[in-house]
Amino acid sequence: MLRLRAIYPCSWRVFQFRTCSCKPLISQMIKCTDEEQVFDLIKKNKATFSEKQVECAFNILWQFQQQRTSFLKNVDCIRDYPHFLTLHNLATSQIEFMDDDTLVNVLYFIQQCAPEAHDLLVEALVIESWRRLERFDINVLSKFSSCLANQLLYYSPLMGKIADIVHRNLETIDDLRSLSVLMVSISSLTSQRFQQQLVNKTEHLFDTIDSSQVNVARRIVQFLRNIKYSYYPLLERCNKVFLSNMNHLDLDCISKILSLYHSLQFHSFEFVKMAKKRLTEMIPLFDHPDGFVKLFVALGPMAGPEEKKQLKSTILLMSEELTSQQALAVMSAMEEMESRNSHLIKKIASILHKHLDDYKPFELLKITQTLTFLHFQSKELFVKLRELLLRYLKISVIPSEIAILVYALSILPSSNLCEVEISQIEAVLPQCDLNDLNGFATSVLRWIHYDRKYLDSTTGKQLKLLQKLDHYGLQRLRNSNSLNLLWKELKSLKGDWFTESLLEETVATLLRLMDEINSKNVAEIASFISRTNYLNTLLLDRIASVVVQQIEKIHPFEILGIILPFSALNYDPPQNDEFFRICIQHLNSYLSGLEPPMLVFLGFSLAALGYFPEDLLKAIFNIKFLSKMDSQLELLCSSLNRRVQFRLMELNRAVCLECPEYQIPWFHDRFCQQQYNKDIGSMNGAQKQIYKMLAEVLGGTNCVKASVLTPYYHRIDFECVLDKKKKPLPYGSHNITLGKLPEMHWESNTQITGSRLPPGAERIALQFLDSRAFCRNIPHLKGKSAMKKRHLEILGYHIIQIPHFEWNSMALSTKEARMDYLRERIFGEGKS
Repeated sequence: MLRLRAIYPCSWRVFQFRTCSCKPLISQMIKCTDEEQVFDLIKKNKATFSEKQVECAFNILWQFQQQRTSFLKNVDCIRDYPHFLTLHNLATSQIEFMDDDTLVNVLYFIQQCAPEAHDLLVEALVIESWRRLERFDINVLSKFSSCLANQLLYYSPLMGKIADIVHRNLETIDDLRSLSVLMVSISSLTSQRFQQQLVNKTEHLFDTIDSSQVNVARRIVQFLRNIKYSYYPLLERCNKVFLSNMNHLDLDCISKILSLYHSLQFHSFEFVKMAKKRLTEMIPLFDHPDGFVKLFVALGPMAGPEEKKQLKSTILLMSEELTSQQALAVMSAMEEMESRNSHLIKKIASILHKHLDDYKPFELLKITQTLTFLHFQSKELFVKLRELLLRYLKISVIPSEIAILVYALSILPSSNLCEVEISQIEAVLPQCDLNDLNGFATSVLRWIHYDRKYLDSTTGKQLKLLQKLDHYGLQRLRNSNSLNLLWKELKSLKGDWFTESLLEETVATLLRLMDEINSKNVAEIASFISRTNYLNTLLLDRIASVVVQQIEKIHPFEILGIILPFSALNYDPPQNDEFFRICIQHLNSYLSGLEPPMLVFLGFSLAALGYFPEDLLKAIFNIKFLSKMDSQLELLCSSLNRRVQFRLMELNRAVCLECPEYQIPWFHDRFCQQQYNKDIGSMNGAQKQIYKMLAEVLGGTNCVKASVLTPYYHRIDFECVLDKKKKPLPYGSHNITLGKLPEMHWESNTQITGSRLPPGAERIALQFLDSRAFCRNIPHLKGKSAMKKRHLEILGYHIIQIPHFEWNSMALSTKEARMDYLRERIFGEGKS
């Protein structure tokens, strides 16, 4: 005991001496203006270099790198200095003297300055850190986790140990900056329950950070992206931090945030608008591909015509300097921009061709999809793509990778699989999830559909493969016992194979697991059901029940997804009044926080069900809102832009017809004229048959009109007028050609139909309803068709709907039967 006491004072004096003696040298290093001066000090003082001086030297060298434009080039330059190895060896010899903070700092700096795969100093520092792991404070632990993440050790036992430490100590952690770093690092190893605990803790600590803490907010959003959880309360709070600091955000930060928002499907038009302005100001600042490619990718999809022209011309000038990854990023951005600049497409494609051997399978798929979308043709490039894909396919054993390769091959022209490759697919089917199986099935169906010349030799094998895909898909659904795990596979499924082969079993599985539907997953599952067009009342009743019971846990952003299946499938749950009242009340408390496109979609979805909330309509139909929406439409892709405008028109029409007491004017005449002039359309086979027979039944073509537009621009397949004795009244003149619809003659401010009819006469609207008008599984009229029927009745029409399953039934297989059917529907009589 006395000996130990005698040693302690001596050790303390040595430690004090080491700390004090290193300060003058540290001061000298801080004053250095370049790497040469730092390494000169290392050379002169290597005999007395302490662990703190090692840390300081690495720190200063790293700061010099951050000031450079070509990062990798300067890292190589630093490692080429003769005395970099001296510093490296000094760090190795000082590890045992380093405190925890210094140890991890040196690890971080050496990773930046010497990024070799198997650096011995890095290994030694990691091993020593692992030994001390339990004693690390939260700040050191977070920095160490970041170092492991830099080495891509996300799934390592060491990262698992860090996750366990965080889990055990979560209640005592009060530093959100450090916690946010840890959350990103350990996100791959967290259970759903632990993820929710981390989210709750983040919400609790959020107000403790300064509003300028952009990096903390960005890491929180990154964590949510990693765990695929669009938790709107946190996303909104982080978004406010970004908006308040927009003038200080650089290109890297803006592009990362935009990418994260895209992955989470979180829409903040305010952020996009401000980001667009800031990025546009940066265009003249970048004259090197490293920065300009990032700018092109971030700004391109939302840029205006002039900015797009400037971006494309600049990237074309830089094209010869682009790396393989930069060329791929540019081509992907051009797809988002819907670019048709053939010169630029050809130039970037040539760079992709040159580097084709360097790309991984998923990158080759992206190249194939993008070039196809951009209508680029090059036999030489596609031949090489096919060779590379087949080469990867021969050696691949990972199901998801094989699915990617097969899918890419199916997109290429004149591409098919031989027996060996089909056998390789069959071998991995038991290991595939639903996404992999869907990818294989989509590929096989594409080959069967397009490769007619191979039908005789390969169809049998392909059909057998489809049968096996059906078997494994059904088996996977039947073996599912967790809704959350199943949902990860289900949410992105689409295509013919899924709807034809798996939809019935999918609905049965959802019914079996519907007790697991809760406030967290209800909106996504409801949206999924609306996409399937499959009406199952038990599932929708469960969704309505969860919403009524747990509305306080559901964010207003999610109400649209919840309402969609009820609106699209035209279904009222048993507690429909309470369900919709609660949804509308929840929305009313948050109307100012919802973006214009979402408000328009909400208004239309409710209108289809016959609900017209006054507060929601007042929020939409005012000059301020419409001006704001116009500015946001410029930031949307062309397809979504058109969809929003069309839904606003339909909502405007519904309000005018069903709620005239609101006195909202009809202001879509010009829009409708432009839309219908663009696409007059043509009759399908059934409509041609009906038109001919109607002419016979009614006494001539002058007694029936085809493709009539109402004053509110509903399109009616056929119209006729009966007098009070139910006899057809002829029209004046007609110019109808079968196969092509007649020209439209526009009249402004047309009066409501029926005002000019003779007393007692009735206007008849006949609508042929194809399969799109009904739910997929039962002959139940969908929401839009039901709403159109209501509107035509308000306009004074008597509606006769001709469902496709009646018109094409065996009972109406002859012309006489169909003529009798039409007479019965129009006149209420059978055979003439």
